[in-house]
Amino acid sequence: MDSSDITTLEELKSYLYSAMQLEHATLPPYLVALYSIKPGTNLDATQIIRVVAVEEMLHLTFAANLLNAIGGEPDLTVPGFVPNFPTYLPDGEQEFLVHLAPFSRQTIENFLQIERPSLAPSGVNKLVARREHGPFLHLGTHPRQTTMRYYSIGDFYKAIEDGLVYLEGEAQKQGKTIFTGDAGRQITSQYYYSGGGHLHPVTDLATAVTAIRLVIEQGEGQTATIYDSQKELAHYYRFDQLIHGRYYRSGDAIEHPTGEPVSVDWDAAYPVKTDVKLADIPAGSELHQAAAAFNQAYARFLAEITEAYNGKPHKLMEAVAHMFEFRNAMTVLIRNPLPGSNGLYAGPTFEVSPEAAGAPQAGAESLEVVA
Repeated sequence: MDSSDITTLEELKSYLYSAMQLEHATLPPYLVALYSIKPGTNLDATQIIRVVAVEEMLHLTFAANLLNAIGGEPDLTVPGFVPNFPTYLPDGEQEFLVHLAPFSRQTIENFLQIERPSLAPSGVNKLVARREHGPFLHLGTHPRQTTMRYYSIGDFYKAIEDGLVYLEGEAQKQGKTIFTGDAGRQITSQYYYSGGGHLHPVTDLATAVTAIRLVIEQGEGQTATIYDSQKELAHYYRFDQLIHGRYYRSGDAIEHPTGEPVSVDWDAAYPVKTDVKLADIPAGSELHQAAAAFNQAYARFLAEITEAYNGKPHKLMEAVAHMFEFRNAMTVLIRNPLPGSNGLYAGPTFEVSPEAAGAPQAGAESLEVVA
């Protein structure tokens, strides 16, 4: 290896924490789009988005395993871990913002940007000036007082892989290793099942590289193919099917699916206000109470995951079960008109504060769901 963007263990920990932020940052947009789809419609899209969301939880857990393996401390309750939408992703790109928005062609095109393959356009420079302000998630600063920019999630993870190889190589020269973390903190498939890949412990360089490459492949596919190493369609191409209106089948060229038609009704979704905030919802209303209650529940969800990643792996199964329980809380918001918004509907705001995890849940039991 000629060089590495990551040259210290602290930088590597910072990048891996940003990887956790990155994987989590996709969940709220995917869930809002998923639950904005009207019941009984867009069954293909519903399945595609749900599967991708489950695999993003797998990727989040792999990032936590990697961080734990080198002695880091995964903490999803730190202020700022949950982004303020709209946001840039923490891989340093600044070409598009990620929104909380209802299911639509534009939303799926945004998801394609998130999952895009790593081939950058000619002239794109990876190293850019640090952004001090603005809606973005923080990526660990480089010693040259800059922020590293990566065109894709795959490029970002490749930098982490290079850093792992470099730092472990330097440690081995001294008869040491960077993999000094508590093995008891590793999460395996025993605690989280995903059909998209085996969740294995990270204990050395080989298992670390395997984990990173699985995450890259599931997002954008292997080089020059639409599939990952598990022979499953990568996330980018799953979403691409909705744009093209056809499924991919074996042998299809990239961007040219020729399989069975995919039925998509772009209008069969509740018109959720994009990037809705608590401040947009009338204070004191039952709708406001429901939004606040959801934020409290989400804060507790992140606290459960943090416990799971710090020595209580059984907590992950409980947390994942709670993630799907969010559907009821989210639909209460997504299926109700937002007063004063010209026909738009409410939605979850994901405005999470550390103290919210322990706050009593606000009552909104009498709020009806509008069909």
